[in-house]
Amino acid sequence: MSLGGGAAGWYTAALMAFRHPRGLRTLFFTEMWERFSFNGMRALLLLYMVGSVQQPGLGFGAKQASMIYGLYTMAVFVSGIPGGWLADRWLGHYRAVWIGGAIIAAGHFTMVFEGLTFLYAGLVLIVIGTGLLKPSISTLVGALYEDAPERRDAGYSIFYMGINLGAFLAPLVCGWLGQKWNWHFGFAAAGVGMVFGLIQYVAGRRHLAIPSTTPSSLPSLPRNDAAADNGATQRVAVIFILSFFALLFWAAFSQTGTSLTLFADRATRLTVFGFTYPSSWFQSCEPLIVILFAPVFAWMWMRREISGAMKFVLGLALHAVAFAIIVPAALRFQANGARVSPMWLVALYVVQGFAELALSPVGLSVVAKLSPPRYAGLLMGVWFFACGMGNYVAGWFAGLLEQMTYARIFGIVAIAMAISAAVLAALAPGIKRLSEGRPGASGGRAHGPGPD
Repeated sequence: MSLGGGAAGWYTAALMAFRHPRGLRTLFFTEMWERFSFNGMRALLLLYMVGSVQQPGLGFGAKQASMIYGLYTMAVFVSGIPGGWLADRWLGHYRAVWIGGAIIAAGHFTMVFEGLTFLYAGLVLIVIGTGLLKPSISTLVGALYEDAPERRDAGYSIFYMGINLGAFLAPLVCGWLGQKWNWHFGFAAAGVGMVFGLIQYVAGRRHLAIPSTTPSSLPSLPRNDAAADNGATQRVAVIFILSFFALLFWAAFSQTGTSLTLFADRATRLTVFGFTYPSSWFQSCEPLIVILFAPVFAWMWMRREISGAMKFVLGLALHAVAFAIIVPAALRFQANGARVSPMWLVALYVVQGFAELALSPVGLSVVAKLSPPRYAGLLMGVWFFACGMGNYVAGWFAGLLEQMTYARIFGIVAIAMAISAAVLAALAPGIKRLSEGRPGASGGRAHGPGPD
């Protein structure tokens, strides 16, 4: 299922104006509905376990619920490694997305039923399905730009609009159904969203560039070309280095589903003009910023030559600013216990949206460009592994709220992001040389493009 004819026609015209392949539209809407399902359930998961001010939950403590949340979100991303390998070696990327989406939908519908057994079974199914879908759909986006690599960063930024359109709509729909009516209504809506995504994906198959993934047909580096082999090793090293900094970024970013969710529910005013809104609605703020500004960042990357590492530095630095913004509000709540203005969280999410645009779609593009074709899905899985470990760290860290204040949690995150940005800025020139196959004064340039 796509958007309405007018919206779809406008989007196609926009893609043609920027000379992007029509297959990007198919993957845009597929990812939109997948992220709708994932973020819709995620917006409710922690609150379902601990209980909301508007709806009783399972009665878990903040530490236990945060750890479960962290383990689940970690597993979602880490599963991309075996999922990417299966897509590379056996299923193929198109089929992996289709099968993964079907398993995700089954997981959400399993959570419609009450009971811990159905909760945990649903989470396991979503982990398995996402492991197949996520690395493969990102790889399919990269395959659209084999003949126009200079547009790949911009293409991923547009693709990222689909991710965040789904993430924007999900808390509004699933959060309302879950917190205002019944938790399981929200989980059901997430499953319906994934079904829509599958319908749209199959309908647009003819526009995709589907690479062959059988071992005999995959290109490989010449065995007698030591320079090419060394260049590939260096580019893979860049992927691992940037993935480490991405891990740190996501450990901060994923406070959205843990400590920031609890801060929104317990410390922020939830009534405006007599209307009480679900605390999960705050999770729509940041995706909205990404939707509005993704075209700006896509245009900026096409006009200004900035290395992938320095874009990461910008993302980390902006993230430090975002969490520095919320510290005064947390101190005010700590001092008098009165709920604070929602504009503190809105301001944080605005800056966090800029930070995400500077790092996440660029990371996807860098992995797609630097990965040897034989291991494209597997190395995309490594990227998502870093995202997953960041989510686990986020859950573990948020669990410390039983011993630490919100202000201290947010302050530590801000300082950690600032230090990470400074370290990566110092490493950026060396990373750029590695990506180009130039480890130092000696060593030839590798075959293939660098990240920028």
